[in-house]
Amino acid sequence: MNLTIHGRNIKVSDKIENYTRNKVERLERYLPHIARIHVELANTPTAKRDEDRFAAQITIQHRRGAILRAEEKHTADIHHAIDGAVEKLYRQIERFKSKRSRKGLEKFYASLEELEIAEETPIMEVEEPVVEATEPIQETLVLRRKTVALEPLHEHDAIEQMELLGHDFFMFLNVDTGSVSVVYRRSEQGYGILIPE
Repeated sequence: MNLTIHGRNIKVSDKIENYTRNKVERLERYLPHIARIHVELANTPTAKRDEDRFAAQITIQHRRGAILRAEEKHTADIHHAIDGAVEKLYRQIERFKSKRSRKGLEKFYASLEELEIAEETPIMEVEEPVVEATEPIQETLVLRRKTVALEPLHEHDAIEQMELLGHDFFMFLNVDTGSVSVVYRRSEQGYGILIPE
């Protein structure tokens, strides 16, 4: 398993790195065959004086290609943010393990072999309420398909177009990379660009 830890506006000290490593390396006990884990730790000043917001985003890439991601923000310290992100990943791992494979979509489901060797995820401190379904849940949740005409644009032009449309994301043909990209508005501030490998 390849683990990378990156800090943004925060120094990743040996103490923080060891704490993070200890927390995320355990995840393989509950989800075998993790190929990569990327952890991004961030510190963002808030409007309140002498108060910072810490964020931890953990991205897991499974050997078959499925990606699980969780982010948690906390004002106390980075350790609370890391703990919260790991707790969210436990729920995502449970969902990944509880789904049954459909032909052609095996990467999104745990195999029988993985289920046999995986440990039970720790019980969460806060249990989510159980809601009884009155109607059966539909297998496919795609309610609309839309064809998109891709315009060749530079990233800054795509951001302008997205803002003009009032959308949170915008797909375009990236002139700089020659590939399809998606620009999106980040929840904290600024924008992000998704570029295929």
